[in-house]
Amino acid sequence: MYRNLLYLLSLSLPWALRRRLLRRAFGFEIDATASIGLSWIMPRKLIMGPHARIGNLTLCKGLERLELDAHAHIGNGNWITGFPPSATGHFAHQTDRRPALIVGEHAAITNRHLIDCTNRVEIGRFATFAGFQSQILTHSIDLENCRQSSAPITIGAYCFVGTNVVVLGGAALPAHSVLGAKSLLNRAYTEPYTLYGGVPARPIKPLSQETGYFLRKVGFVE
Repeated sequence: MYRNLLYLLSLSLPWALRRRLLRRAFGFEIDATASIGLSWIMPRKLIMGPHARIGNLTLCKGLERLELDAHAHIGNGNWITGFPPSATGHFAHQTDRRPALIVGEHAAITNRHLIDCTNRVEIGRFATFAGFQSQILTHSIDLENCRQSSAPITIGAYCFVGTNVVVLGGAALPAHSVLGAKSLLNRAYTEPYTLYGGVPARPIKPLSQETGYFLRKVGFVE
């Protein structure tokens, strides 16, 4: 309760003072060039590299770790939640479960997405989780054993994830790949330089290694 109250009070401070308070009171590792907007960001451990940014009206709670590498960006209005390992009951059989969101350098999560980090979610360098209203869901009900269970999700480097998709626990999108809009990714693929799409998603066609998006040196696309 004290931690939440202190964070709430910090929202009224100018960013330079707020960053200092978050470092000192919460042990967050926030680079001097990184920034957080008017958002509720309360993982157990926060690491933000040079020029990393979190926008406004984003909520992050219940995570062991939130890490943004250099120039990584999380936009506005995102809902990012986890289920702490210390909590009793659910997921007790998964002793190695780590609720975390790791965003690589120059990677971006745009606006108004739902990201469940009951298990680890990793978004690789220069990848873009684009559009609006997509869902990442690392947990569900194990019907056979009648219990909650979870699995990690990986979005590879230089991937592009289209708008309004669903990505389920255990899924992986290989590096230098595209996931089409409104797709459902429910398994781990391994073939890079591929367009995946559909419900459920499947390989549609190969992509050229010379595609400009895969060769860029900065995350932002003008």
